[in-house]
Amino acid sequence: MQKESCDILVIGAGPAGGVCASIAKISNPDKKIVVLREHEQQLVPCSIPYVFGNTLGTVENGLAPCGLPANMDIDSKVATVSDIDIKNKVAYYNDSEISFDKLVFATGSIPFVHESLQHSLDLEGVFTIAKNVELIKKLKDYSNEKQNIIVVGSGFIGIEIAMEFAGVGKNVTVVGGSEFILNRAFDSDIAQEAQKIVTDAGVKYIGSDRVVEIVDKNGDNIVNGVKLKSGRVVDADVVILATGYKPNTQLADKVGISLGHYGGIWVDDYMRTENLDIFAVGDCTARRGFISKAPSKVMLASTSAAEARVAGSSIYGIKYLKGMSGTISIFSTKIGDTVFASAGVTADKAEVKTNTTMIIGSFKGINRHPAKMPGTREQYVKLIVSRYSGQVLGGQVIGGDEVGEIINLIGHIIESGKSVYSVMSMQVATQPMLTGAPTNYPLIMAAIMAIKEMES
Repeated sequence: MQKESCDILVIGAGPAGGVCASIAKISNPDKKIVVLREHEQQLVPCSIPYVFGNTLGTVENGLAPCGLPANMDIDSKVATVSDIDIKNKVAYYNDSEISFDKLVFATGSIPFVHESLQHSLDLEGVFTIAKNVELIKKLKDYSNEKQNIIVVGSGFIGIEIAMEFAGVGKNVTVVGGSEFILNRAFDSDIAQEAQKIVTDAGVKYIGSDRVVEIVDKNGDNIVNGVKLKSGRVVDADVVILATGYKPNTQLADKVGISLGHYGGIWVDDYMRTENLDIFAVGDCTARRGFISKAPSKVMLASTSAAEARVAGSSIYGIKYLKGMSGTISIFSTKIGDTVFASAGVTADKAEVKTNTTMIIGSFKGINRHPAKMPGTREQYVKLIVSRYSGQVLGGQVIGGDEVGEIINLIGHIIESGKSVYSVMSMQVATQPMLTGAPTNYPLIMAAIMAIKEMES
């Protein structure tokens, strides 16, 4: 058996593993770092929906560089870790063993399929959205020859996949199990606007029913459709279960690492497990909400990368007193030519209408000035605010491509605990061809509307 050693061993090379290794090397340039990854090639996770239509067109166009830049002097190799001796700090893989001083689990997530639908995974034509190049190629090749597509799940991945298939002429139905699409990220008023774009694109949406069975009418092990709770059967050539993900923690559990809520690895604010020489980052961790501190199922590459930066800089001592205080659930997507983005709590989830401690400030303006400027379109900003402190707890935005960066600004406002008074006096760079006017910048105006509500 081949033996080697390193200072820091990272298991997994997705967004979390790669970033953690890089930051650890920058923070500890004299340490030897080894990254073990399962696959030779990997996809950019959020790009997966776009390989099925014209946006990317091929799986190859969605590939991310696997491994790390050579100039960082990090050893990255394809390997599957089979076991770890925690006490003696040795990991076993591919007939080899490697000793380590510090260990990072970055094993990511795997598709979640409800127990009632597990049987369907053996049927031809039934797929999950695994973050695996070969499995995504298989789905793409199979669906190329099929016309009727059913997507089970109305979250970001499900809706983006549905829109891509509709864009290449497929007959697409989404079964969401909720009245509106994207209901976990957006309030119903905004979700309805997104849903109208989706249905106008030709996608059928079934929100008042849910899938209880995947159907094989002919008994030939090939999917024919789905059966809904109402008893209705919807025909299909392909069924895609876009029903979320769960932490990939089988290895961690096997070797005795403590797990937390929803099966994720328990970590503290600096991404340390109960064993202070062992860290975990990314979707394999047990997350909590930034505002509520309640257990969270949110899995985002941006959150994973933030966790990785915290862990990478803390492996050999906490250098910065800024850990991960929870996910702010920050999302953005483009449906048609409209961008929808959200961060923090939503009004529906916070029950603003019946909760006197929170109020809404909203404003509908434009993203250019004057209104006749080419590229001008509406921009709507909605802020969820603590009535008594004015602290911004959540925000949602609809508009053009600039919304992707506006929501990042709102995310920073939430995470840094800023109030609408800070936002009201915020200085912004405005330019007629790039932004709304300084006199009625939509984000600032939404804060002013919140202040008006607070002080009324």
